[in-house]
Amino acid sequence: MKHPSSRRHRRDGSDKSPRRFGPKSKPGARPGKPQRAGFTHEGPQRVVGILKKAPQGWRLQSANRRERGEYVLHAKTRFDLKEGDLAVAEILPAGRQRRFAREAKLIETLGGFDDPRAVSLIAIATHEIPQHFNKAALEEADAARPVTLEGRTDLRNIPLVTIDGADARDFDDAVFAEKDGEGWHLIVAIADVAHYVKHSGALEKAAYERGNSVYFPDRVVPMLPEALSNELCSLKPKVDRASMAVHMWIDRAGELTKWQFVRAVIRSHARLTYEQVQRAMDGNPDEITGPLLDRAIKPLYGAYQCLIAARGRRGTLELDLPERKVEIENGRVKAIKIRARLDSHKLIEEFMITANVAAAAQLEQKGGVCLYRVHDKPTEIKLEALRDFLDSLGISLVPAKQMHPRFLTQILETHAGGPHAQVINEMMLRTQAQAIYSPANIGHFGLALAKYAHFTSPIRRYADLIVHRGLIRACKLGDDGLRDDEIARLEKIGDHISTTERRAAAAERDATDRFTTLYLMDRVGATFAARISGVARFGIFARIEENGADGIIPLNALPDDYYHHDEKRQALIGRRSKRVFRLADPVTVRLEQADRLTGSMSFTIVESARASDGDTETKRRPDREKQQKRPFHRRRR
Repeated sequence: MKHPSSRRHRRDGSDKSPRRFGPKSKPGARPGKPQRAGFTHEGPQRVVGILKKAPQGWRLQSANRRERGEYVLHAKTRFDLKEGDLAVAEILPAGRQRRFAREAKLIETLGGFDDPRAVSLIAIATHEIPQHFNKAALEEADAARPVTLEGRTDLRNIPLVTIDGADARDFDDAVFAEKDGEGWHLIVAIADVAHYVKHSGALEKAAYERGNSVYFPDRVVPMLPEALSNELCSLKPKVDRASMAVHMWIDRAGELTKWQFVRAVIRSHARLTYEQVQRAMDGNPDEITGPLLDRAIKPLYGAYQCLIAARGRRGTLELDLPERKVEIENGRVKAIKIRARLDSHKLIEEFMITANVAAAAQLEQKGGVCLYRVHDKPTEIKLEALRDFLDSLGISLVPAKQMHPRFLTQILETHAGGPHAQVINEMMLRTQAQAIYSPANIGHFGLALAKYAHFTSPIRRYADLIVHRGLIRACKLGDDGLRDDEIARLEKIGDHISTTERRAAAAERDATDRFTTLYLMDRVGATFAARISGVARFGIFARIEENGADGIIPLNALPDDYYHHDEKRQALIGRRSKRVFRLADPVTVRLEQADRLTGSMSFTIVESARASDGDTETKRRPDREKQQKRPFHRRRR
């Protein structure tokens, strides 16, 4: 499987929309328009926490930062309990209470809290990520065998290469480019997962249940067993592999003019890394990239230049959103860094986007159904909130009816590198709708595309497997294409995998937050340069600049005052002092608490760019904490 740190969150440029759950579909929604998927929980509610021995029996201290508290464990249990271990319990009906504590029934123990695996296990258990394959699925994967050339195009002599992270373990796409007149001929070859995952088989059921792989800093919970994801469906170098490949031709302007999908046998000529390829293009090739530079790498960059120019003319939304990378060594957090973004990353992203567009266009052209990746434009309500905020900075926004992502990107580019660059990026991110899967096409707002589907990662996304099957059926590439019963359930499938995607994103965020908290525990009391990352009535949130760690600064930790929450300006304003804490303002914070169980941190303000003279250190009156415990702010009426 691909090492967690090399997960390609946006390898195909699919989404830079908010990583959060969308609202549920509303009654009376416009027919034919896909609704945003919500994350719903079926069955009894669970709680994950740490076991504590009390005089009256065992209790479970919740690991959920939003629902902190203890649960009294049901008296009868078959487990051998140990204080300090992690456990999962089923919350019993609200009527079953012991004084102020809810009751819960223990259903699983996860081992010691000090175990290096504990952080990911908490996230997996909390979000109920399916972790184990049943015997039938494993046997089905183990029984799979390599393909022959029969019925397939032989592409083994084409110098296709894979380009991935340095610690990647599976390789699901390979790329090639060559000059074709004034334009370019591209090939994107993807692992032929549909050949191995049969309809109604155990692997099919397991892949559908999971919906996607889930990537943590220390592990991957794969959608498919490793016999496939690490072996037969991994495009390893110098090994024959089954592939669904697309030939694409672009003109000198980077526009896609024609395409052809084939089932093929390929042989990757090299396993390259992003950094390795970038160094080669920057004039420092090594023993692997040197021989490939002229015949493989430079043509890829030539085609990329055309594609990136077309992207610019199309007017995509170009948010600058740094991602945290948690580095694990021997089970411990070694470092937390901001991921670098090289031209080699963007190259692969553009090749994948082009292949995804070709897949959607092919299915439409052949009259086949398609499970689209759709991204709706922002709602008028969210655009008005963005407009109010931009107005406070003296920035104008076009009317909602004229909205196109290029107008948002123009604002971002105008203010790039300025004092408000980060806050503008944050607010535009919050304005975006959530991308989902749907058979009803409304286009992709962020990528400024009329049609778009996910084709390039069937090892880790069930959506791509469905698109592969659709192409097999539409192009008559075999008898294992999309079936009539799948077509009838396509809307339900889209809803389900949109939900599992959000479940995975939530679990990944939780794990990253806990690893970050664990990393900073021994630095409690230290000060950090930070920026305000959120503003609410009950306080503000700050993000440490060096590693992206987030924490709360509660209202009672702010300088003494009554604070008015100005939603339009995204600010807290002191009524007496007029002191302002606004989104994206630089602040110096002191880490006061790091709770490894919940993954939460709290700060106090040491210095703020908007501090009043002589007020660089937070001053507390003895009675202030009591006075401002509740998040109430007096407003002038």
